[in-house]
Amino acid sequence: MTGTDQSSFLGRISIRRNQVNAMEGYHEQEIEDLELFQKQLSDRFAELLSAPDDGPTEAFLSISWIRKLVDVFLCCETECKAILLMERDAAQISKPPLDRLIPELLERVVKAMDICNAVTNGLELVRHCQKLAEIAVSALEQKPFGEGQARRAKKALVSLMSAMHVDDKESSVQKTAERSWSFGRRSGNKDRHHGHYRSLSWQVAKHWSASKQIHAMTMNLAAPRGPEASCLPAPVYILSLIIVFVMWVLIAAIPCQERSGLTTHLPINKHVNWTHSLASIHDKIGEEWKKKEKKGMAGLLYEMQKMEKLGQSLIEFTDSYQFPGEKEKLDEVAAQVAELAEVCRRMDEGLVPLQMLIREAFHRLVRNRTEFLDVLEQGGPVV
Repeated sequence: MTGTDQSSFLGRISIRRNQVNAMEGYHEQEIEDLELFQKQLSDRFAELLSAPDDGPTEAFLSISWIRKLVDVFLCCETECKAILLMERDAAQISKPPLDRLIPELLERVVKAMDICNAVTNGLELVRHCQKLAEIAVSALEQKPFGEGQARRAKKALVSLMSAMHVDDKESSVQKTAERSWSFGRRSGNKDRHHGHYRSLSWQVAKHWSASKQIHAMTMNLAAPRGPEASCLPAPVYILSLIIVFVMWVLIAAIPCQERSGLTTHLPINKHVNWTHSLASIHDKIGEEWKKKEKKGMAGLLYEMQKMEKLGQSLIEFTDSYQFPGEKEKLDEVAAQVAELAEVCRRMDEGLVPLQMLIREAFHRLVRNRTEFLDVLEQGGPVV
């Protein structure tokens, strides 16, 4: 969805909310808005699902694909919040069942903020792996190529494999990654009533578990039924599900602390059209996670998977290399080195924008929580 399309959708909501709410047919118009929103979500996830498993650009679970996914989340958050809050009487948000559903949503938001911090630490490990791969590429591209270059490349590649096969239980991600970069401030430990958030922290706690965060976020997450499926509980469920789903994908793709037992089941209502592509993406990632979880790996990120495959092959080459080497084998290795260099280039171009986008998602979650709390306080006591 383009920025123009989103502006048009938000404008449509604003115009209708400025009309007299008691007018005949107002509820039908709200149902139309919700259906349009769901149609747009369906189109976005269908586009994500259509990504190729392998390819030069935007492969499934690649850095560029993850950026698109986070963009989908940001669009969803903006539009969902507009449906729930724009020009609406705060008293409506404080009535049952929203007086229960909104606080549950805000608890998920807090956990998602922590996951954003953890994923950012994980991206530092990805950058570390990129640097090791670049050292190996530099050595393997040397002309003339001799046994000294082979030893230097092997050392970098062995370090790369070691870094990629992290043990989540031993917090290897944090040991390898820089832990100092966080989106919060020192004052982030203060209570909200002092203008800050007690949940923001500089570091992920030693015993923090990504898999337990996801499990906690799925508690009480159930699709609305009956009349509630076409009124305000529906966008609350949609926003909750998208938050949980996007955080689950980030944890599966990017190195993260304590992912063992990461649930591969999310409460997705497969009986509504907009979730079909989302459910297919979930199933596809879930199957891949089950196959690779026991082996111990840094994550399902496409570039990391590609790097691991190429790295293992190049280690075999450096192990058995004897100067001057067979021309056929050297040509084969040259192609693999060029492929690894291309992976490094894509990582170099994409990792910083991805980090910035996750930072934006973090701050959007902070604002989201503030706005909902303010509305709840206007409409009545926070439950």
